[in-house]
Amino acid sequence: FVPLLTSGTNSGQEHNSPTDARIHPCYGYSFMDYFLKYFLIMCNLLFTVLGLLILALGVWGLISKESFAQEKISSIGTDPMLVVLSVGFLLTALCLSGCVGALRENRCLLKLFSATVLVLIAAQVIVAIVAHTLQDQIEGNLRSGMLVAMARYQDDLDLRFITDEIQSNLQCCGVDNYRDWEINIYYNCSAPGVLACGVPATCCVDPLENGTVWNSQCGVGAQLLDEFTAQSVIFLGGCLGEIFRWIEHHEGLIGIIVTVVFGVQILILFITIRLLERINRHKV
Repeated sequence: FVPLLTSGTNSGQEHNSPTDARIHPCYGYSFMDYFLKYFLIMCNLLFTVLGLLILALGVWGLISKESFAQEKISSIGTDPMLVVLSVGFLLTALCLSGCVGALRENRCLLKLFSATVLVLIAAQVIVAIVAHTLQDQIEGNLRSGMLVAMARYQDDLDLRFITDEIQSNLQCCGVDNYRDWEINIYYNCSAPGVLACGVPATCCVDPLENGTVWNSQCGVGAQLLDEFTAQSVIFLGGCLGEIFRWIEHHEGLIGIIVTVVFGVQILILFITIRLLERINRHKV
């Protein structure tokens, strides 16, 4: 009986040894840990793809306009496509850091990611407050910017594209009315060219001939017409008022989109913080 007793005692000691305790930790990964980790990875992967698409759009815009050509290298800093390029790069870098941080359980990357998201949320709140407070000033700055875009309409492809899209989609012409196009040196009535006293084709009510051919000369001489005659040829109303009317008409949809985007950012920040807490507990 002694050998059996000794063997049983040794077996009990081996079962309760420190080595065995290290092999079987008292705390393991739960389902919630894995859910938070892979949910954060998937969200960041989706936003990384979105950032890459925006980045590719910015690069395509710069290359297609030959913005890197030697003669235009001095004006690349004012190119609007540079903003698109920067947004795409920052979004890709931010979401990639969050994705890698969650995948590798890297606390430094996750802390950097959460801090950046927190700064972005705070910046958006500040911008919203400032925009609501300075509505009149924003309207004045928008009017000035639109007038500058009209003045440089023939010289800047980006401003021309934006102006044409606004006028054709909102069915408007100029800032306050169609006579604002006199600010452009080519559409000014004192200009020597065929465009004098005219407006761009995107101001026309029906710029297509026979529904297929684009008539780029449909707005020629429109500024010489009185309003009653001109209303059958071009849009008389300015785009500034149409922009604010469009915002008022789609206020509900804009509010939903802003709320969803803001809520997703807060959710991602909350998940990142919870994941950091669980990773710290596991490390301990």
